[in-house]
Amino acid sequence: MTTYLINHLRIPGGVPNEKGLSYLEQVEATVAPYGGKWLAQGDATVVEGAWPGSVVLMEFPDRTAAENWYNSPEYQAILPLRVDNAISDLILVDSVGPDFTVAGFAQQVRAAIAAASGTSN
Repeated sequence: MTTYLINHLRIPGGVPNEKGLSYLEQVEATVAPYGGKWLAQGDATVVEGAWPGSVVLMEFPDRTAAENWYNSPEYQAILPLRVDNAISDLILVDSVGPDFTVAGFAQQVRAAIAAASGTSN
């Protein structure tokens, strides 16, 4: 199942410094062996709430590949270049299956609530 990496990125001053640029120049080589690829990067249009900064959206073949990349010696060697020079909220999230529906998810939640309370729908 595909796994996505989402990074809510804030760069102090809005422009990467020398160390941030060095990170950008090196990170792609660390991602390639794990099948990662960039899907989106840049400013987002905020339609609800607040999202100062930009977003990075990446795709990995699965959770294991994403975690193996993040924990790889190659990435860990350059990670301080990002975390010491930018503010990031970085998450991994798995894609939904081909049969996923939001209504079906709601039904699963209702069933779980009913089971926990000892009642039926």
